[in-house]
Order: sequence, then C-alpha cells, then structure tokens
Amino acid sequence: MHDMKNIRDDAEGFDKALGRRGIVPLSPELLALDDERRAATAQLQVLQAERNALAKRIGEAKRAKVDTAALEAEGLALRSKMEALEAEVPRLEGLLRATVSAIPNLLDPAVPEGKDETNNKVVKEWGEKRAFSFSVKQHFELGEALGLMDFAGAAKLAGARFTVLRGALARLDRALGQFMLDVHTTEHGYSETIVPLLVNDASMFGTGQLPKFAEDLFQTTDGRWLIPTAEVSLTNLVAGEILAGAKLPLRLTALTPCFRSEAGSAGRDVRGMLRQHQFNKVEMVSITTPEESEAEHERMTRAAETILERLELPYRRMLLCAGDTGFSAAKTYDLEVWVPGQGTYREISSCSNTRAFQARRMSARYRNAEGKPDFVHTLNGSGVAVGRALIAVLENYQNEDGSITIPVVLRPYMGGQERISAA
Repeated sequence: MHDMKNIRDDAEGFDKALGRRGIVPLSPELLALDDERRAATAQLQVLQAERNALAKRIGEAKRAKVDTAALEAEGLALRSKMEALEAEVPRLEGLLRATVSAIPNLLDPAVPEGKDETNNKVVKEWGEKRAFSFSVKQHFELGEALGLMDFAGAAKLAGARFTVLRGALARLDRALGQFMLDVHTTEHGYSETIVPLLVNDASMFGTGQLPKFAEDLFQTTDGRWLIPTAEVSLTNLVAGEILAGAKLPLRLTALTPCFRSEAGSAGRDVRGMLRQHQFNKVEMVSITTPEESEAEHERMTRAAETILERLELPYRRMLLCAGDTGFSAAKTYDLEVWVPGQGTYREISSCSNTRAFQARRMSARYRNAEGKPDFVHTLNGSGVAVGRALIAVLENYQNEDGSITIPVVLRPYMGGQERISAA
C-alpha cells in the first residue's frame, strides 16, 4: 500500500519507480482522484459548520418567538446537500483506496532491470552436482516405481495436481518438515507457530493477495479463504497492533498445508509434484524496524540456504529482476535447487522484503526511538517448500536400482533408516 502524501510529495519519482515494473504513470490519475476526495471532504466540512450555525440561529429565533419557517427550509436544503456529500466522500475514499491498493510495491534500487525470469541475476552457487553413472529419473518415475507415490489415486479423490504419498515417502515428507522446523527454531531464533488455514478478507488484503490475486486462491462457501502460504496468517498476527520497538525483530515460523488454484499454469509441470493445488511448506516471517530490514532479509535468506546445505542439495541464489519481483515485494531472493531428473534448477524458496508495503495495508506499527508510532517492515520466506525438497532429495539421492539414499541429517527422523527401496 502506498501513502498518498509520499506520492504527492514526489509524483515524478513515484511514476519513475513504477516504470521499472512496466507500469504507465499513475500519479495524474491518483492525484486527481485525491483532489476530488479532498474537495468533497472540505465542502462537507463547510456545510457541517453552516448546519451548526443555522441550528444556533433557529434556536435563538425560537427563544425569541420569531417565525423559523424560512430558516428550517434553509436547513432542509442544507441537509439534502450534506446527504449527497456524505455518500460521495466514502465513495471517493473507497475508489481511491481500491486504486492505490492495486498498485505494486516500489522496487529496491538493487533490483536489476528486466522483464522476466531470464533477466534474474545469479548471486551465488553452492554445492557440486552429482555425476551419475546411470540414466537419472525424475521424481515421479522414482516414486511410482517404489510404489509409494500415487497420482492416479489422488486424481480419483480430487482431480489433477494432487499426490498421495505412502509409507517411507510419507514419512520422508514429514521428516523434512520436522527437520526444517527444528533448525529454524533452535538455530535461527524463529518461534514455531500453529495458525489457521482459513482466513478472512482482511488478512488476504493485508499481505497483498486480495484483490489482485483472487483467481489464484480457493474460497469457501462462508467467504473465508484457504491460505496460499502461512505468510498470510503469520504476518497478520500484528495487524492493527502498535508493537514495542524493544520486542523487534519478531520471528515466526510455521509448517502448514498451502492451497493454490494455479490459475494460468495450464500445461506447465503437469506431471509430478512440482505444481500442486495442495502442498506443505515451512514459512518464515520477520517483523522488524526499517533500519534492520535489509540485514534481516539477508539473515532470512541465509536461514533457508542452511536447510539446503544440511541436506547437501546443490542450489543457487537468484536476485529477481524488476519484471519477476512479486506484487508486495521490494526485493526478492529466490533459491533454486538442482533437480538432475530435469537437468535444471527449480525454485524451492522465495525470500522477500516488503518493507512497509504490507504494514500500511494492515496498519501494523511499532514505537520508534522517539516513542512515535511508525510502520514496521515485514519479510517472508520459504524455509523451505517441503514437497520440492522431497523432489530434490529423490532425484539427487537416487541409486541405479531405483532406491533412494536418505540424507544423513534426516535419518534420526526416519528411525535410523538409511535407504528407501521398493517393497
């Protein structure tokens, strides 16, 4: 969400910043609408003052036993004008809010130029890609051959883009989530949190999913929404709050199912578990001060990287370009894990600094050093996507006989089991 005062103070800078996202200048439209709202508000205030003065005159006339018919007729005319403005001001305020709320965040100067993911910048690469002496398979080939990954059964239950995991693969999926939570809570200072999977309109608006991305979401018959990420629930815990500055940063993490309609992804990643309507993800959220948000962004991304390094999965960190940075983000790092079955890197984590953009939408503030309320900065990141981590483990740890070697760090969560083989 943007502050109209900031737009008014530097309209040219605002338009130039949005231009990096390929958006035409919007300040003339916004300022004209804001001017209309201001004029209507000012006129209403004038009429309210006139009404108060007229009421006083009517009272004085009645006490003096003077005929008040003319004054009361004037009052009726005044009331009619006020009623029109009392409807017009909220309409203009709502229109302005809706217009501003549809505008994405301004980008950090460090974000590279570019229209799409082909212009993202490789910041670092970690790990050596395993050299296989046999023809590697993709995760769905491995899982189905093990008899532990069932797409047909899932389709019978719910349709396409769902998966049933059984036996050791189901346990491996659970092990990955538990491992991630343990690392983030014991080493990175995040507090484990269990949150609702159903949220209201205000929560979806607060983190930027609504109104722009409604088609990507699932809505229930009572008007609530299934979360597309635990970021929604975790971040909105501070909505409407004024936090003590001394209690920041606030770091929260949760392992939840996530639900996405995958609108617009028809024909993409139709096989396997890469793009699902339902998947598990460990989410990290940080609430911090403006002065500390950049350092917190680096810290959060490093926490996600730690998971991949402990699993010994090769990955790279990408700084997203202007055209690929999400609606609410000012700056985003994507972590992409190597999947040898596809012979490419695939996104497994996205860590974003939204600065005060979400905080303004949800009115989340803190008391600064002067004791004055100021907007917090909010950050979110996958720590990491469990299903995609499972894919990466299956493909990177596959053996020629189709079995899967379990990463050393996960074996305590698997009862000491070292390998998954077909029954």
